[in-house]
Amino acid sequence: MKNKKIWWGAGALVVIALIAWFMSGGKKEEKVDFETAKVTRQDISTSITATGTIEPVTSVTVGTQVSGIVSKLYVDYNSVVKKGQVIAELDKTNLISELNTAKANLSSAQSTLNYETANYNRYKTLYDKGLVSANDYENALLSYQKAREAVTTSKQSVQKAQTNLGYATITSPIDGVVLSKSVEEGQTVAASFNTPELFTIAKDLTDMRVIADIDEADIGGVKEGQRVSFTVDAFPDDRFEGQVTQVRQQATTSSNVVTYQVVISAPNKDLKLMPGLTANVTIFTLEKTGVLAVPSKALRFEPNQALLKEGQQIADIDAPQKVWTMEGNVFKAHAVTIGTSNGMLTEIISGIGEGTDVLTDLSVSGGENQQGQQAQNPFMPHPRNNKSGNQQQKK
Repeated sequence: MKNKKIWWGAGALVVIALIAWFMSGGKKEEKVDFETAKVTRQDISTSITATGTIEPVTSVTVGTQVSGIVSKLYVDYNSVVKKGQVIAELDKTNLISELNTAKANLSSAQSTLNYETANYNRYKTLYDKGLVSANDYENALLSYQKAREAVTTSKQSVQKAQTNLGYATITSPIDGVVLSKSVEEGQTVAASFNTPELFTIAKDLTDMRVIADIDEADIGGVKEGQRVSFTVDAFPDDRFEGQVTQVRQQATTSSNVVTYQVVISAPNKDLKLMPGLTANVTIFTLEKTGVLAVPSKALRFEPNQALLKEGQQIADIDAPQKVWTMEGNVFKAHAVTIGTSNGMLTEIISGIGEGTDVLTDLSVSGGENQQGQQAQNPFMPHPRNNKSGNQQQKK
């Protein structure tokens, strides 16, 4: 009998505990953790990326204005040349012949002029004395004038022949390096319709530039003077620096994509950068250093009323931009004025002091309804809807 009473008492205690457990919903105590970040001074930058081609700042294509056979070449690829240095010569046989012919024509014209000058002076004297008719005088004057014009024309022909002969000696127009050579000795070049290209000479390979193609969606933020960083595949571990020197207005359309060319300086003191290399460009469209900033997610944080513990309160304000701090048991909102943002960081102009801890996120752990409670927080990841799993549990 005594044992039965003990068992009945124990059973009653179990029933009371079960009733209390069901009345509490069978929940475990929830634990809410908050993430914070300090308002600190940081550097904020925004940038755009593009690709471009490296080329010399100044390059000159050297050609010839006369036709002929290339008789001599004095330079090759990568030859260093000085301004005025002879780099090639054309065969001069025909050009010398043309010059000699022009000189002979000039000599003949000069002789004719000498005769017509003397004849004109004689007729003028007789005409002044009334011994010849006006018609004879005028004929002598006309012959004299034609002789003078013939001499002038012959002189120009000689000058042209001399110039063409000079063109057969090709010199470098600038100090630089030969980048390309398009002819060989013995090759015939024809300058009948356009100037044949013989060489390309770069002025200074220590001063290069990048021509980058910027998408129309990004070109509005690109300005002269902005800092640029770029890499080339030839030296993947090196990062080169430059700046925007020109934003060209001419648009280029390819496959319905509109781009604009941007010129970027590329100092090349160690001569690593070579013409034609592809540059992977980063243009920093906005840079601010040492400004008060917070993680951008702090401006999106909102305390969840459903997750407040006993005694905790929310002190909200009506402001377009605000951050939250935890002061004792009070979630307090602070109106702030923001500036630049790059998506990760946002500049704080006013509203909260440096070193303040602001709330950025929260997480909930513990309790059977943990997933449901986390879903109430808009900044926590939402669990997938596992209906099949729930149905299996019910079965």
